[in-house]
Amino acid sequence: MSAIGAKQPELPSSSTRGPVAEVLVSLSLSGSFLTGLVIVAFWVFCALFGEHFTPYDPLADDIINSLMPPSAEHWFGTDQLGRDVFSRVIVGSRDILTVAPLATLLATVAGTTLGLFTGYFRGLVDDIISRVLEAFMAIPVVIVALLAIVALGTSKSTVIIVIGLSFSPIIARTVRSAVLSERELDYVAAAQLRRESALHTMFVEILPNVVPPILVETTVRLGYAIFAVATLSFMGFGIQPPSPDWGLSISSNYGMIAGGFWWTVLFDALAIASLVVGVNLVADGVQGALND
Repeated sequence: MSAIGAKQPELPSSSTRGPVAEVLVSLSLSGSFLTGLVIVAFWVFCALFGEHFTPYDPLADDIINSLMPPSAEHWFGTDQLGRDVFSRVIVGSRDILTVAPLATLLATVAGTTLGLFTGYFRGLVDDIISRVLEAFMAIPVVIVALLAIVALGTSKSTVIIVIGLSFSPIIARTVRSAVLSERELDYVAAAQLRRESALHTMFVEILPNVVPPILVETTVRLGYAIFAVATLSFMGFGIQPPSPDWGLSISSNYGMIAGGFWWTVLFDALAIASLVVGVNLVADGVQGALND
């Protein structure tokens, strides 16, 4: 039996946790984040291993069984070429989950770099870069895609470049605002007194302190990138046949809706919507955790 007045062991409080641990705890308690994470994880699993459990070859034509409605044999029915829609939806996540994250990564790297330069140097550098970015943002993504296709040809690389460059000005603007606030703090003045180079001050001193808004902006842009990839594929500017890409499948079969063959389009559209919703839920969770 312990003595009266003996010191009891102290339990770790939230105030003793580091900032990373605080964010992780907040994320683990966020229903929207966990829901979005499950949805995204499901489609990532399908992209990586989907071809191992699809009942049919997603690229194999079977004209005899074309436009069959959903049934026990073909859960999501078949399209106009007799291809199993369920198998194509599962495997179709691969292209969009390759292109969209790479485009988002390109946008984040380019936007962050431009935002650091404009926010740190300000003045003439800020004016010139900001005006160029604003002019670029005024051009619709479709027009940029057309120009890029003429110059580079139709490929996944072209889509990545188009979407990455289209989203980088938005990220640059967010980073610039954060850098303008950080630039006035004492640690930046101390780095300048130590005669650190501008690159060192931007990327070593300031960048770690503006990571939270960059993370939020990146997760938000990923959702937009997924939708943009699907849109460009639907319009014929993106991923090309015979890929089972969702946007491309909708483009190939949307004419079938008038004939009552709704299943050739519906499930691909729902797949795109679910992935975008999942990514947005993750983005909301990350933003909430970083703002707590």
